[in-house]
Amino acid sequence: MGISWKENLRTAFAALRAHKLRAALTMLGVVIGVVSVISVAAIIHGLNKHIADKAQEIGARVFFVTRFPAFSLGNWPEHIRVRKHLTYADAVALREQCRSCTLATPFLTRFPFFGQFSEVRYRNQKVNNPFIRGTETDMPEAMPVFSIKEGRMFTQVENDHSARVAVLGMAIADSLFGPRDPIGQVVRVNGTEFTVIGVWEKHQGLLGGPGIDQFVIIPYNTFGKLWPEIEEQIIAVGVDDPAQLAQAQDEAAGILRRRRGVRPHQENDFEITSPDFLTDLWSQLTGAVVLLTSIIASIALVVGGIGVMTIMLVSVTERTGEIGLRKAMGARRRDIRQQFLTEAVTITSLGGIAGVLLGAALSTAIRLTMPGLPAELSLFWVVTALLMSVGVGLFFGIYPAIRAAALDPVACLRYE
Repeated sequence: MGISWKENLRTAFAALRAHKLRAALTMLGVVIGVVSVISVAAIIHGLNKHIADKAQEIGARVFFVTRFPAFSLGNWPEHIRVRKHLTYADAVALREQCRSCTLATPFLTRFPFFGQFSEVRYRNQKVNNPFIRGTETDMPEAMPVFSIKEGRMFTQVENDHSARVAVLGMAIADSLFGPRDPIGQVVRVNGTEFTVIGVWEKHQGLLGGPGIDQFVIIPYNTFGKLWPEIEEQIIAVGVDDPAQLAQAQDEAAGILRRRRGVRPHQENDFEITSPDFLTDLWSQLTGAVVLLTSIIASIALVVGGIGVMTIMLVSVTERTGEIGLRKAMGARRRDIRQQFLTEAVTITSLGGIAGVLLGAALSTAIRLTMPGLPAELSLFWVVTALLMSVGVGLFFGIYPAIRAAALDPVACLRYE
């Protein structure tokens, strides 16, 4: 059996060498299909890891209470649009009444994409449209992604007295001060002077988007005095043990429903979101991409398979005399089928290997040229793509192999 297999393989490679261009064109459909699978799978695999890391950075022991659904487009029905704002008193109630909660801290934010434009200026240097957020002193405890690199966080006394102090994101500090030490310097935030007391650790955010680098954090009370018109509160609620997260969410929902007068039969007039929403949202978004890629890859593989079948049928016709000679020398139908199936699988397997190599090269190029779009080769999809290419060879090589095996040896020997 081993000798027959080796002989079939040698015959397959000899046939490919005899018709190099034809073999290359036959492989092309398989190569395109495999490249599609490998490259897109690498991007999605890398992004999945990126999203999971970002969710972990936000923290597994925190959830957020908001007025509107997180990351929604704003086309809400009337009963959502008329929801009351969350208040500072809501955060205090959660802090005092939620037994499973270790902290509940509110924050307010000026968002550039909501038309709330801002500017941070130091002498002749300025940064346009940073995110300005007013928080309490325990915000870094609730969201560990906010980590002080230089200086310090403001104190409770500074918050109580609406002190004009600020902690800057790394990108903002670098843009304004360059190599100079930013601590103790005075910047102007929308014309108001603030003393810089700290700088956050570098953090570029999700997929290269806005991250901690683009934030200016000031005391909660200071923010409220400067921009009283901004009422959109977000409350970060923390627990000691991630296993208590679900229980704490239920407790928090009950407290807020009572405070906001929500009747038992009515749905919540607020949203509770855990960091898992990032991975859940991403899974929904990538589902369509995976489906589309699968369709494109399947079409390419089918086209490649049809090409393999066509070429193998041509090969059967061209080698009719050879088939008759082999049968006259004692070759069985099974031997002829194996020979032509081996040739078909060899063609598609080589196409699969070429596709994997090209897909890996493309993934590497994407990762090097676009750092914000992580691409990481997935062993699962490499193996899957190779198995798919072998399967295409087997499926589309069966008919030509059966046809070759069924030829009459006498007729084959007479064939010109």
